This record gives sequence, C-alpha cells and structure tokens, in this order.
Amino acid sequence: MKQMTEKITVLDHGIRLVGILERAAEERGPLVIVLHGFTSSKDRNHTVAACEAMREAGFATLRFDLYGHGESGGEFRKHTLDKWISNTLAMIDYAEGLDFVTEIWLSGHSQGGLTAALAAGKEPERVKGLILRAPAFMIPRCAREGNMLGVRFDPANIPEAFPTIKGLTLEAGYVRSAQAIHVEEAIDAFPGPVLLLHGEADDVVPLRDVAAAAERYKSCKLELIPGETHHFDRAQEQMKNLIRSWLEQQTGKAR
Repeated sequence: MKQMTEKITVLDHGIRLVGILERAAEERGPLVIVLHGFTSSKDRNHTVAACEAMREAGFATLRFDLYGHGESGGEFRKHTLDKWISNTLAMIDYAEGLDFVTEIWLSGHSQGGLTAALAAGKEPERVKGLILRAPAFMIPRCAREGNMLGVRFDPANIPEAFPTIKGLTLEAGYVRSAQAIHVEEAIDAFPGPVLLLHGEADDVVPLRDVAAAAERYKSCKLELIPGETHHFDRAQEQMKNLIRSWLEQQTGKAR
C-alpha cells in the first residue's frame, strides 16, 4: 500500500514545532501523535521503529520535535513539562483539522511518555488511547524530593540553573513546573485503553513508578521486555510486535 510522508509545521504560542506525518494514501482512520524523550528527537531510531509498528496496525503517525529539541523552536534550557503539554495539545488541534483522521491517540517515550499521559489526563475527551514506552512518571516526584538526573538540591530553594546530561543546562522553571504536577490526577482522569512498555534492564525510569501507574489506570496492559534498556535498543522487534498486536486488538483487527 502506498504511503504518504509530509513534513509539517505547527505554531504553539509563537514557537515553531516541526513534525513528520506518515499515513497510507487516501485512507481515513486513527492517528497516533508520537512524543520523543528528554534530549532526544522525533528521528530517534526507536521512535521511528515504534511509528512503523503503529502504521502496520493501520494507524497514521505524527512524530514531532518538542520545545527546545530537534528542529523545533525554543531553547533547551527553558523547556518545561507545561510547555511540552501545550505543544502536545497544539498538535492535537492540528490533527483534529485533518479530514482523514477519525480519532487521535497519543504515544511517548520517557519524558514524552509522561507528557502524553499528562495531556491525555488534561483533555481526555480528545484522546482515544495511550501507548507509553518507559514513561518517566517519577519526574514530578523527584522534583519535589530535590533529586533530578543525579543532581541534588534543596527543593524549596531551586538553583537558577543546573547541569544535566550531555553537557546541557536546565533553568529552575523546569523543576518548578514539575513540582506542581501530580501524575495520579492525570491517570485518574483518563478512562481509555493504555499500553505500557518497559524494559527490564531500564536503569533510568524505575519500574515501581510504571507498575503503580499500570495498577491505577482504569484499562491498562503492562508489558515487560526482558533485557531491554531504557532506549529500546536491544529487542526492537519485540517492542514493535507488542505495539502492533495491542493496537490491532483495540481496533478489532487482531489476527
């Protein structure tokens, strides 16, 4: 079947967001908006692979770079979860205007997974379901505890800037934004189906946070992948098979 690929641009409060829209030509159906993780981009190998599995299940995909990342606007040091949620809602606005889209799903990896969950909890009537890979549900908790990315600080007196991975720097606004977020509220607000994927060798996102979310969601399936890391670089075909199979079950196309 012929596939269509289009590079798109969406503005969110004056910030230019760049995405890649991929779908089967001349077919109406569901679309998944896909979010990358912290310091990553829409073109990361495992994100592209996840999108391939979604399209194989009959879904169009829209993967995009979030504020301060990839080809999109904004400074990395100034990005926050609130800005990422706003970016996601702007993409939903865009997708709702596409005449071939019948329903919208969200997916994300790590911080993008957390963001997808928060956006879905904020406006659940606009999101059919979630596919979250190693979602970083612990970020708000860590911000309130004063321990993020290996950097310890007084949570009541956040430094104006602090170093993070890859030689990058974050401003205090990132922590303040995270401290005000309570993931449980977003989970409780979302009634749709949820797939959680987590690598058993993930040393970034604690399994306990993901498992707690799986128990809390109203309709959720948690899949643990043996030997897989946080970056889904060891068992990518298994990841794809799990995504494809679950989505086919949701749409009644299971083989």
